[in-house]
Amino acid sequence: MSEVQRRGFLARLTAYEPLTLIMLASVAGGLFVLQRLTSEVLEGETFRFDEAILLALRRPGELAVPIGPAWLTHAVDDITSLGGVTVLSLLTVLITVYLVLDRRWPIAIFVFSSVLTGWLASTTLKILVARPRPDIVPHLVEVSDLSFPSGHAMVSAVTYLTLGALLARTQRYRSTRIFVMGAGVFLAVIVGLSRIYLGVHYPTDVFAGWCAGALWALGCWLISKRFVPSRAPDDGAEAENGDSR
Repeated sequence: MSEVQRRGFLARLTAYEPLTLIMLASVAGGLFVLQRLTSEVLEGETFRFDEAILLALRRPGELAVPIGPAWLTHAVDDITSLGGVTVLSLLTVLITVYLVLDRRWPIAIFVFSSVLTGWLASTTLKILVARPRPDIVPHLVEVSDLSFPSGHAMVSAVTYLTLGALLARTQRYRSTRIFVMGAGVFLAVIVGLSRIYLGVHYPTDVFAGWCAGALWALGCWLISKRFVPSRAPDDGAEAENGDSR
């Protein structure tokens, strides 16, 4: 290895190793938390915690009526749709088609496969844990599948955080990158909270969904560094190149 190559290697190692180590440590920590939470749920250790929160969100003596004004229930019902299969499928397909039309084939395939495999992982976890839906309070929307982890919480985290991370890496300004990632986190959080408010998930279902979804998105972000440039092309430079032709 020549001196120039050695210096280049050391420069890349210095630039990326700390961040990579932090991300890998985050993945390891997240896996530990998810494993512990799953174990506690299977042993029934979290039931009192879950029950207390679900009951606190309903009127005493009228468990079919949630706390808050009537418009809040309608708003939460709309918010929970943002984590539904229909909305997330449309969003993923539209973004994938856009990337294909933009001739960004590797990214298009990566986005589609990341979200699809995240959905499959959510379904697999539900089957493995096989936790029934809560019957502590009446459900405000119809549900039929298993409870742990929350599919809405996990899949919305997978979708919004993965798309947010990929989009953020193409932004030139730090403030824009922070906003994009913050928007993804915000959407995942409110979707998860809506499932608790509607009484269709235990709080621990949602926490597990957030944890698993964030882990999946983090792994996708680490892989995406090989495909997506950290910043968007400089528009000014492109304009100058166009004028010089």
